[in-house]
Amino acid sequence: MEQIPTVDVALIEDDRAFRAGLRMLLDGTPGFSCVGNWASVEAARAAALGSDPDIVLLDIELPGIQGDVGVGKVLARWPGALVLMFTASSDEEKVFASLCGGASGYLLKSTTPAHLLEALQEAMAGGAPMSPAIARMVVRLFRRTAPIQQPEPPLTQRETDLLTQLAEGRSYQEAADSLGISINTVRNYIRSIYEKMQVHTSSEAVSKALRAGLI
Repeated sequence: MEQIPTVDVALIEDDRAFRAGLRMLLDGTPGFSCVGNWASVEAARAAALGSDPDIVLLDIELPGIQGDVGVGKVLARWPGALVLMFTASSDEEKVFASLCGGASGYLLKSTTPAHLLEALQEAMAGGAPMSPAIARMVVRLFRRTAPIQQPEPPLTQRETDLLTQLAEGRSYQEAADSLGISINTVRNYIRSIYEKMQVHTSSEAVSKALRAGLI
């Protein structure tokens, strides 16, 4: 039987009890492992790990360097990692700064453990998980930016429908259920969207689609 790869997750969170709870969740769930946890960006950057994390869960309200500013520093330390913001802050400027700084998703701490684990898997599959409230905020933010050139060849109606679902914060599986298609069909649409829009992540695709007025 083929062994499922483990998702190695690192935590940067200054609330010790909350951090311990996250560590227990990850280490107690098959397919996940907590490979490091720290109370600050500075401590994380100075740490020596046996292997680099696949994903870093990063809070914003931290001692020293704040999380929205520290995204780039974390990515410089672990270039192959994905950074997901996992925080109580829904401040518009911090959300925008985090995503522009390179974060691959933005989740509020009100996210349930089950949805957090699903979001980690979604990120590993190339998605950009966001709490619904954050996704709506991002839609508003990008609609205020200047439009860009539409892709050529143009997106199909089904591809546009899928991007709309993702912009509203739905996961691949939730989008598949809403559109009445399989998860494999969603992945096929995603590959086509990436090629047409010349992007590499769904967050980039959603951003371009919003700025082009496609969704």
